[in-house]
Amino acid sequence: MTPLVVAAVLCAAVTHAAWNAIAHRIPDKLTGFTLISGGGLLIGLALALFADLPAGGAWPYLLASATIHIAYYALLMLSFRLGDFGQAYPLARGSAPLLVTVLAAVFAHEVPDGWATLGILVSCAGLTGVALWGLRGRRPDWAAIGAALATGATIAAYTVVDGLGVRASGSSLGYIAWLMALQGAVVPLRYVHRHRSASWALLRPVAGLGLLGAALSVLAYALVLWAQTRAPLAPVAALRESSILVGAAMGAVFFEERFGAPRIAAAGLLVVGIGLMLHAS
Repeated sequence: MTPLVVAAVLCAAVTHAAWNAIAHRIPDKLTGFTLISGGGLLIGLALALFADLPAGGAWPYLLASATIHIAYYALLMLSFRLGDFGQAYPLARGSAPLLVTVLAAVFAHEVPDGWATLGILVSCAGLTGVALWGLRGRRPDWAAIGAALATGATIAAYTVVDGLGVRASGSSLGYIAWLMALQGAVVPLRYVHRHRSASWALLRPVAGLGLLGAALSVLAYALVLWAQTRAPLAPVAALRESSILVGAAMGAVFFEERFGAPRIAAAGLLVVGIGLMLHAS
């Protein structure tokens, strides 16, 4: 990974943590995801007017990714309902890069060398350690843990599918535009089906916040897709998940949540992991 790619992925991590913080702040999770998903649909359609149409070989990946993203949203909301945000989110995001490493080796023929593999393992250890520390002294809630790990599996799946798809598309901007357009309608349609004529009245009080989250979400993933055209999938995935610690830092600054020694240690492991991955490149 070049310094420019690293900078782009770290910027994506910050914007990803920001939109997740916005989604977490909106009390009703379905309302939040409706605005973020629907806003992404509108942004995608607007971008599609100016971007090149993705090449024909990218469309099977686009359709597969849109389907996986819908499953991801459903599992993410389920994991948030079953478990604490501070455990579900790190488990989902921290477990994904390990599976990406395996899937990228099988489907993209990207086998990381020893330094890169060690960097990915060290980074994942720091990220998942945040969640595992929160379980100390408590009986594990296996349903919540299972939902979080299943969410991580969908993250890994769409990461690899999109990595292959954006490389086949010939246009990173066109790919993200059509991905947002294809996946963006499902959650809003479910919301309207549930609330019917009351939908807009329920959405309006947090519409501005939700649409900001949508813009940040599109920007975050566009940066990741661009990076995947210029670097192997597994290191990009591992570096992207530094959003876990960025989100924890935002919680400490904006929501007066305690950052704590475990997260400081996790941050240290993440920095070491990034250094190993950069050494490999």
